[in-house]
Amino acid sequence: MSVLVARQLSKSYGGVRAVDGVSFELAAGELLALIGPNGAGKTTCFNLLNGQLRPDSGDVLLHGRSIVGLAPHRIWRLGVGRTFQITATFASMSVRENVQMALLSEARRLFRTWGRAAQFKRAQAEALLARVGMLELAARTSATLAYGDLKRLELAVALAHAPKLLLMDEPTAGMAAEERNELMRLAGQLAREDGVGVLFTEHDVDVVFSYATRVLVLHGGQIIAHGSPEVIRRDPRVQEVYLGIA
Repeated sequence: MSVLVARQLSKSYGGVRAVDGVSFELAAGELLALIGPNGAGKTTCFNLLNGQLRPDSGDVLLHGRSIVGLAPHRIWRLGVGRTFQITATFASMSVRENVQMALLSEARRLFRTWGRAAQFKRAQAEALLARVGMLELAARTSATLAYGDLKRLELAVALAHAPKLLLMDEPTAGMAAEERNELMRLAGQLAREDGVGVLFTEHDVDVVFSYATRVLVLHGGQIIAHGSPEVIRRDPRVQEVYLGIA
């Protein structure tokens, strides 16, 4: 069974159809790239999958269960993680504390004082940081991190509840080439070793063609091409509307 199934998703704003009959499936262990020019509908599609928007029509199935109409925090608890184009961390907290906050939420635990919470699942938080190569920075304040390190921290936070579906919105935006490759290698490792289905948007076509298992191309809210990176690279319409090859 597929981790994620989108069926004829549509969303309009006034007379503009931002997403128009989008259907696709995502399997465990797969890295599926969603690409297209600006305004193609990628972010709207992500927000429909994550519950931030409700589709005008269509359905979203997570492990065979419809999640349309559920709030984002409920979808998160069903095993969906997400990272954002603009990183969202607690700037005044340490790297370790950011991950511990996610673990507190996953465990539905509240503490009256941070002194008690500071010891909550500390070892598990550090194991997650080690996995994304951030353990040596565990005590650093998030506000002092370089942008690439913030991206890795955000990924550790997203992994705190062991998701089976990971949505990554422009994961390598603003990163240097080496950092981009390191992050996408890590995403691929997570997919292979943990059976996580990864859906990501990305403007860097080199990243897409190097790391995606399959590629979906959106244009005007519709899927205009779907296939392996090699197939997409050669597709004449994709070359025309996105890759800049006429």
